[in-house]
Amino acid sequence: MRVYDAATFGAALRKRRKELGYTQAQVAAFGGCSAAFLSALENGKETAELGRALRVLNVLALDLEAARREGGAL
Repeated sequence: MRVYDAATFGAALRKRRKELGYTQAQVAAFGGCSAAFLSALENGKETAELGRALRVLNVLALDLEAARREGGAL
């Protein structure tokens, strides 16, 4: 899934968490964050702390890749 904003990032996390059968509390415990943080992240919070968001990605065995797009930068 291509991620262009906080909402699609959160949707990708939620989808993967549910595929794995984990609760928000379980992922939060392993990711070193609160269930409230995870809920906000899954709901597209734009000001979420990047370091904690990356730990959640690791718990869910997801990779984040910055790839150059074809075309203009702006």
